[in-house]
Amino acid sequence: MSANLSDQAGSESRSTRQIQAQIQTLGKRARKAARLMAAAEPGDKNAALFAIAEALVANKDSILAANARDLRDGRDKLDRALLERLELNDQRIEQMAEGLRQVAALADPIGGITDLNFRPSGIQVGRMRVPLGVIGIIYESRPNVTADAAALCLKSGNAAILRGGSEAAHSNQAIAACITRGLTDADLPADAVQVVETTDRAAVAAMLHMPEYIDVIVPRGGKGLIEFVAEHAQMPVIKHLDGVCHVYIDDHADVDKAIAIAVNAKTQRYGTCNTMETLLVAKSVAEKILQPLSQDLHQAGVELRGCERTRKLLGPSIKPASDADWAEEYLAPILAVKIVDNMAQAIEHIETWGSHHTDAIVTENVTRARAFIRAVDSASVMVNASTRFADGFEYGLGAEIGISTDKLHARGPVGLEGLTSLKYVVFGDGHVR
Repeated sequence: MSANLSDQAGSESRSTRQIQAQIQTLGKRARKAARLMAAAEPGDKNAALFAIAEALVANKDSILAANARDLRDGRDKLDRALLERLELNDQRIEQMAEGLRQVAALADPIGGITDLNFRPSGIQVGRMRVPLGVIGIIYESRPNVTADAAALCLKSGNAAILRGGSEAAHSNQAIAACITRGLTDADLPADAVQVVETTDRAAVAAMLHMPEYIDVIVPRGGKGLIEFVAEHAQMPVIKHLDGVCHVYIDDHADVDKAIAIAVNAKTQRYGTCNTMETLLVAKSVAEKILQPLSQDLHQAGVELRGCERTRKLLGPSIKPASDADWAEEYLAPILAVKIVDNMAQAIEHIETWGSHHTDAIVTENVTRARAFIRAVDSASVMVNASTRFADGFEYGLGAEIGISTDKLHARGPVGLEGLTSLKYVVFGDGHVR
């Protein structure tokens, strides 16, 4: 028996080494491609994006067939929400293609020189926007991320290594074939976007331990995945862990606006990181806001969990909210509700329990609004708007690579500019020091 265990351990070790070697090969190819992409002309990058979009539409049937295979394999293993994210259809494929076209239409961020100024010495100093290099992206479920990530990385002059979840393996490979075809048609290096073929989790660990080839890692998925990547990555990580988003309804809020915003922020889509999870209401307007709002939310099938004052107002059928509820990202039709004395108490609650993702105030008082957006330390802060607008497309960034709650290097929805860096450039005319 011990010999069998030893043989099994040896086999697993060999398999891990083989996967590490495969990922290292991808890294070497990506590093070489990144140098070429950094110098690629905007027209060539746009041509590749349009070619990929055309390939996606032209190969729709093969993509849907691959996706159907993933759905069959996952039907007994994935919950309904994950299956919904995994599923592709004609409309979603067209949306992927349209996303590529929209990224192509955006201004190219690479090579622009800003902040040029003359120094007393006579030299001229400025800053040029440049690619990050090789971006590793680890994601789950949604195969559309393959196309979105490829688009943003290509447009920003980067190379990408993409590792999707095993549940979408066939879909991702079908989309990857279209990406390779588009790159080839535009005479750009096919290795500029590589999708990891193996579904073995050892591939993720290998990517996280290749700082010599991968410059930054972007995890997209559940909290467990993001925590694992953040803990083990040997290179910078662009991430957010939780989306505990708040809407605060101020004393000076317009009632109709407040109700519409709160309903949309909670019910427009439940399983997203920018969905409202906690509603804060000033006590002076609580009765006229919460009575009709609770009815609308009840009709939408939302379960309310309230503080003591909320339950006193709405009745004991409202479940009591615990400290765990204030910190919870439900991603479900559940909403925590708290009545606060004033805006200062609302801000304190957000700072204590929030995740610094997206928070909003509903008020007609400009002074209150300005004070709120200054005081709340979140990646997106909104006035009289649903938290669901915290999205790269809605911000005019095109597709987004993810949303970052870190303060360095990027914050909020990460579009093209978030995938670039700056270097100083100096112009002289024989100047010496």
